[in-house]
Amino acid sequence: MPRPIEARIHIDSMKHNLARARACAPLSKTWAVVKANGYGHGLERAMRGFADADGLALIEPDNALRLRQLGWTKPILLLEGFFDAADVEMMAEHDINGAVHCNEQIDILESARLPRAVNVHLKINTGMNRLGFKPEAYAAAYERLRALPQVGEITLMTHFANADERAHPCMPIDEQIRRFQAATAGIPGERSLSNSAGIFQMPEMGEALPSDWIRPGIMLYGGTPGGKTAEEFGLLPAMTLASELIGVQDIARGDFVGYGSRFEAEGPMRIGVVACGYADGYPRHAPVDTPVLVNGVRTRIVGRVSMDMLTVDLGPVPDAKVGSPVILWGKGLPIDDVATAAGTIGYELMCAVAPRVRVVEA
Repeated sequence: MPRPIEARIHIDSMKHNLARARACAPLSKTWAVVKANGYGHGLERAMRGFADADGLALIEPDNALRLRQLGWTKPILLLEGFFDAADVEMMAEHDINGAVHCNEQIDILESARLPRAVNVHLKINTGMNRLGFKPEAYAAAYERLRALPQVGEITLMTHFANADERAHPCMPIDEQIRRFQAATAGIPGERSLSNSAGIFQMPEMGEALPSDWIRPGIMLYGGTPGGKTAEEFGLLPAMTLASELIGVQDIARGDFVGYGSRFEAEGPMRIGVVACGYADGYPRHAPVDTPVLVNGVRTRIVGRVSMDMLTVDLGPVPDAKVGSPVILWGKGLPIDDVATAAGTIGYELMCAVAPRVRVVEA
């Protein structure tokens, strides 16, 4: 028998969340972001869950090629673009789009000998300060690309730093939009601006947030992009990490639990041992009181998470026993609740699920 931990992937939830994104931007086309192995959900499952998307976007050139091999015929976008000449040749051969964010990538295109032109997404740095041309250099980069026979359509793209907080004191979304519009004024081409957080701003901002394409990521998997809970955004969890109790201990006042003896019982307690640890992708730094469900009842972690196990307080679940079901996150327990308790974000938890965890479709 396999170890009882498993990651259950909810394809119907993925479809629902995509529809939610499209409802926020009914006039825009949709890149469903499937980087990092579909945020840990599996590339093939993401491809099926987002079959209604207009295109799939990711980071890894090898996985872009895999999408074609799996039968995806609609557009594919490499969000970081290409890394060498071989990537560009693969893009041309398999009709894959790529971001262009620096002059070095344009140099690669200039020297490439391609069977056909590639479509590119020219990225502008409007304040995120990761990738992209500064506004004052954007028009020149566009002209360089436009002059190349190796280049087909050019989409104009940026990325928001704080779309979940419209009035962010350091870099508000309105300022990034202003910079984008100023730098792209008079330049033809489709626009691609909104990530998950930006998508939820679109109904409110209307024409002030022009976007021919949207790029939903975390929202597709049922995580919040910030500002509200996933449930308040109308999203459903796409992954449930589930396990079972494999042991029960009765301990007395003053007894300690786990490595480092960091948790001390304040009175008699029943402690449950769950088959899940940091080698499964659960955060080792998750503190006491991180939520967990046992028999559908919300309780808490006690003691330190170890490699293969974690321990939980069974006080709220008197009927719990060996074999009782445990939900670490997902249906019934939002992944963002666990992430917040652990001082991280739901994105990291999704992506960190280890290969040894069995993945099933629920």
